[in-house]
Amino acid sequence: MTTEVDKGPLLGIRHLQALLIFITITSVYIGRLNAGVSVVAMTNAESTNPDFPEYDWTEAEKSYILSSFYWGYVITQFLGGFLCKLFGAKTVIFWATFGSGVCSCITPLFIGWGGWGTYCAIRVLMGCFQGLIFPSIHQHLARWSPPKERNRLGALSHTGIECGNVLSMFVSGMIAKGPMGWPGISYISAGVAFASCALWFVLSANNATESRFIGEAERHYIESSLKHGVNYHHAVIPIPWKAIWTSVPFLALLVARCAESWGLSTLQAEIPAYMNGVLQMDIKDNATFSALPFLAMWIMSYVYLVSADILLTGKWLSLTALRKTFNSMAFWIPAATLIGIGFLDVDQKTMAIVLMTLSVGFNSGATIGSSLNSIDLSPNHASILMGIINTAANAVPIFTPIVVGQIVSDNGNRNQWQIVFIISSVVFFVGNCIFLAFGTAVSQPWDAEDYLMRPQPGLALPSTSSEKSKSKEIDQ
Repeated sequence: MTTEVDKGPLLGIRHLQALLIFITITSVYIGRLNAGVSVVAMTNAESTNPDFPEYDWTEAEKSYILSSFYWGYVITQFLGGFLCKLFGAKTVIFWATFGSGVCSCITPLFIGWGGWGTYCAIRVLMGCFQGLIFPSIHQHLARWSPPKERNRLGALSHTGIECGNVLSMFVSGMIAKGPMGWPGISYISAGVAFASCALWFVLSANNATESRFIGEAERHYIESSLKHGVNYHHAVIPIPWKAIWTSVPFLALLVARCAESWGLSTLQAEIPAYMNGVLQMDIKDNATFSALPFLAMWIMSYVYLVSADILLTGKWLSLTALRKTFNSMAFWIPAATLIGIGFLDVDQKTMAIVLMTLSVGFNSGATIGSSLNSIDLSPNHASILMGIINTAANAVPIFTPIVVGQIVSDNGNRNQWQIVFIISSVVFFVGNCIFLAFGTAVSQPWDAEDYLMRPQPGLALPSTSSEKSKSKEIDQ
């Protein structure tokens, strides 16, 4: 084997796949998160754009709109994992993104007919489509990422989350103020999704062996590094359900991701309302300052990425220690700043913006800290693990806007928002404590292709030589 094959091309098709995932995530997050700005624009036309209809929705009705996406999102996570194994990530991600774009496209047409109830129904359908995507993305990364590059490629592709956050808030507010009004938010979101579909259809491939554009050196580098059987890409490996559900590292990851979902979904859905109510900013300033925290998140995601590369390459930290360190920063710093935010009011809006920006910015470390951990635990079952995790984690945002709606009856009441932020802080703190105690980045014995074929798989704790080699390589 040549040195080039050992290291792989410096820039190759595996990086293109990461870029395509980045674009896909950005496009679906724009469609997912623009509702926070859209709802403010639809219910406050006088301060946004009086040329378009205004709707008199109650705070409870608005909270249902913001949570309804997750009603659909949570029920298709398992389905996404199975469909990915049966049909491949390329097909599942394409149709899921396309369906999400159609939902954005029809939103303005149906709201005038059915009001907030119809808006909820469309958001539920969009959630169903998008629920298929992330389990497939994790499977795609597992098939394309050599173990030594998995952290880098995974983190790069997931920065699409931060990019989508920034664009959905900043651009949506500007569109609402412009000649297209609030309907333009949905139309532009649909256009971005359809463009993403076109790129994905032409350039993506389920694995290195199916790509039309990859060179032989890179193909050999990727496939040899994954250490799998000859028929791996065509076989459906049996799923060790009992081993997964009794795995302490997996359960610790599950708790951590649920805690992350509670804290971040509260911020994503409620920042526009908080800015409008407590800080008394109009929609244009609202969109600008609402986007600032997520711009910081986007920038910090690259700071975390570079830091992780330095720490891993220099062998300052193992992958397990790196994940726990970054996850602690991503959870505990926001926990502290959120409490501080709850004690501020309109006279301290600069400090509120600073703390909120720090809170969301540091939270970007959760991608490297725990989001990619499902691939560490089991590359072979990454889509299934992600399906389980996302089902549980995204059941949480069904309730967070509703909880906020019950606590915050007056958007301008600082004391009510204080309760919301303190609850999120406690969830962040406890969730990370559990991950610190029981989490790991070492591949688990039940990841083995032949795990269920062993005489006593539940007792097969010692790894085979190939598994030991893979675990050691991943933990470096």
